[in-house]
This record gives sequence, C-alpha cells and structure tokens, in this order.
Amino acid sequence: MNLTRCLLLVTATALGAQTSPEALRATAERLRTEAFRTHGAYEDLAWLCDRIGHRLSGSPQLDQAIAWAQDRMKAAGLTQVHAEPVMVPHWVRGQERAEMLAPLPQPLHILGLGGSVGTPEGGLTAEVVVVGSFDELDRLGEAVKGKIVLFDVPYKGYGHTVVYRHDGAPKAAKYGAVAALVRSVGPVSLDTPHTGVMDYDPAFPKIPTASVTLEASTQMRRMQARGERIRVHLEMGAKTLPDAPSANVVGEIRGTEKPDEVVILSGHLDSWDVGQGAQDDGAGTVIALEAARLIQRLGLKPRRTLRVVLWTNEENGLRGGKAYRDAHLAEFPRIVAAFESDSGSERIKAFSLDLRKAAPEAKAAALATLKGLGEALGSFGAVDLRLGGSGADVSPMVAEGVPGIGVSHAATHYFDIHHTHADTFDKVEKDDLAHNAAVLAAFAYALAQSEARFN
Repeated sequence: MNLTRCLLLVTATALGAQTSPEALRATAERLRTEAFRTHGAYEDLAWLCDRIGHRLSGSPQLDQAIAWAQDRMKAAGLTQVHAEPVMVPHWVRGQERAEMLAPLPQPLHILGLGGSVGTPEGGLTAEVVVVGSFDELDRLGEAVKGKIVLFDVPYKGYGHTVVYRHDGAPKAAKYGAVAALVRSVGPVSLDTPHTGVMDYDPAFPKIPTASVTLEASTQMRRMQARGERIRVHLEMGAKTLPDAPSANVVGEIRGTEKPDEVVILSGHLDSWDVGQGAQDDGAGTVIALEAARLIQRLGLKPRRTLRVVLWTNEENGLRGGKAYRDAHLAEFPRIVAAFESDSGSERIKAFSLDLRKAAPEAKAAALATLKGLGEALGSFGAVDLRLGGSGADVSPMVAEGVPGIGVSHAATHYFDIHHTHADTFDKVEKDDLAHNAAVLAAFAYALAQSEARFN
C-alpha cells in the first residue's frame, strides 16, 4: 500500500462515522441556509462599526467592544463567557499635520505610525531626501543628517514592503535624520495614507515617523529627480502612555463527549484608530462569533468543545495572543486546532494548516487529515486545503506546538483599505459574511465531531 493511500485510510478511520460525507454535507447545507436567513454576522458588524467604531488598544472604544462581545456571546447561548485580563500598550496619535513648503506649497495627508514619538512643540521643518531602499540610504549615509528621509518604496506585496514602515525610522535615525516618512504600504491610495505599527532600535535616537500617500511620495521623488529642493513642515502630537488594562473575550460551546479537547475560532477585536476596523478585523471577529451562534441555533452538539476567542492588541503588540499562551500553556496538548480569520470580509478561499514542530512525514499525514475533513465544505465551492501560515494572534501558541489553521480570504481589495480611514462598513458584502460564517462553522464543527488530530 503506498503512503498516500495509507494516510487516507488512517484519516478515514480518524474521522469516524459521525462525520460521514453525507452527514457533513447535510450539516453544512443547514448551516449555510441559516446563515443566509439571519445574516447575523452582518448585523453584528454594522453595530460594531457604527456604534463603537475604531478600537485601538487602550481606547474607550476597545473597552466598549470587549463588553459588547461578551453580551453577544451570552445572547448566542455560549457558556463560560468571560474576559481574560491583559495589559496592553497605550499609544495616542494626538494632532498631526504636514505641509510641503517648497518647491510647491501644498498640504500633505499623513498618518503617524503606531509607536512613533511626536515632534518638538511647534513641529519641525527640514529638507527631504527620497530613497527607494535601505541600501540607497546606506550609500547616502550621513548626507541625510538633519533631514527628513522619505522611503518611496513601490508596493510588491505586504510582507515585502511593510519592513520600511516598521524599520524605517531607526534606519534613518542611524545617520542623523530628524524624521522619517514612508510611502503608504498598499497597492492603491486615492490620496489616503496607511498607518500601522513601527519600532525603534535602542541604539539610535527616536525620531517621529509617519506615512504619506502614494501620490505625495511619488511626487516628491519626481521633484528630487529634477534637482528641486524639497522642504516639509511636520507636526505630530503622538505619545505613549503607561500600559492600559484590556482583555481577550472567550466563550464556548461545551463538547458532549470530549469537552477537554478544544477547537478555537478567533479574530481580533482591536483595530487602528482610523476608519471603523471593518475589514481589520471586525469581519474576522463577527464570523467567529456567528459560526458558533449558527451551531447553537441549529441545536448541533459537537463532541469536542468549540471555543471562540476574540483577541485584544493584535495591531500594536500582540499582547492578547501572548497572554493567552502564558495562561493556557498546560492546556495546549488538548487544543486540537486554533483557527484565525484576519484578512478581511471577502469570501474564504483556503484553510492553511500551520505546524511549526512537525517533521515532513507528520505534516503529510496531517494534511491528509485536513483534506479528509473537506467533505464538510461541499456546499461552498472550491476551498483549498493546504499547509501554510495561520495568524498573528495564534502564533504564540502555534510556536509551542498547537496546530494553527489560517483562514484565507480572497482579499482582492483588502490591502487597498486596511489601516486607513477607508476601512469602513460600506465596503462589506452582506452575502460574503454569511458565506464565511457558514464555511467556518461547517469546517470547525466537522473537526469537533471527529477523532482527527494534526499532531
């Protein structure tokens, strides 16, 4: 018997009679019908966006969202609903503005980067030097001393380009720059800047840093190429306050036969302090909640426990995920998998299994098990089941050996708007949220019903 056939036979045995293909498909169709009948995820997201809004760590809005999430879990019939305390960073943007003074006076749309210091009182004015890479900055060296460095780096995928947002300020400070500007990390702009977290290197001074729009960044590059002298005035009131209390929100559907074995469904409640946090990650939180609510409403009784965890502080510290790891470490051998949805509201296209400590042969067997559960997805069109990454919030526990399952959405326009003022509810499609909640519910329920293990 070849390896693939053997793995599939083991998988079929592991899944058991309670997850027969016919039963999985019938349950999935019931979940889908109920999701489209009620559109609960859409209604929840509308409330979260319209009545609470953006939810940066340390803000009153995040506190409101934590209380709201507990109420919604209780209303859905989840048990053991509680908030697990976490101390989180408390960065405040303050007032900010920028203006090009020469060669052409004009306002610049900016967003300070999370964690940045502010400018001196009254702001600062300096010449701008445009660079396209860290290598180009290194070649200029101390020629940027006393100037503002602008990193005009074209978008080549988020992971490739975001390093300039995160590391630009300390790289510029190394050579004596007084501030750093970064071209917004996204494929399009519509004159809308993009914020996000940055970090400092303790070896160099902390200098203020902000993003500018694609339009302004490329304009300044053209000006420099023509030999024109660019001067910018920058004012930022950003500051970091002492850590603030926050919490992860947790609720469960208790397993009937194996309650100590847990399948986690999750998204993060916090967002940046612009827009409404609809895509990042309001959508992920409401589909995790709705998936559990659908299972409850249909009276389904999973053999394993389904646990919803809505994380705090994904955006600028990952304190929620780290605190959960520390508090639940003894439970990790009994966590079957941890799902995380954090790539917007468009339709789910894949589930990716993240096994950090497994040998190649074990990963092959785990992938076969994952694909065996794919019968639960027959009502939803093509959903790829593969090995890959999971999510930022679950990554601390995944690093300790817990299987992570990333929920990958189409994300066609996700990076156009996330971390911007444009991340608002109007861009969410009602049927996409219903579809996603049902897909997640069907797949998680199938796993909770089975004997499947990935490690």
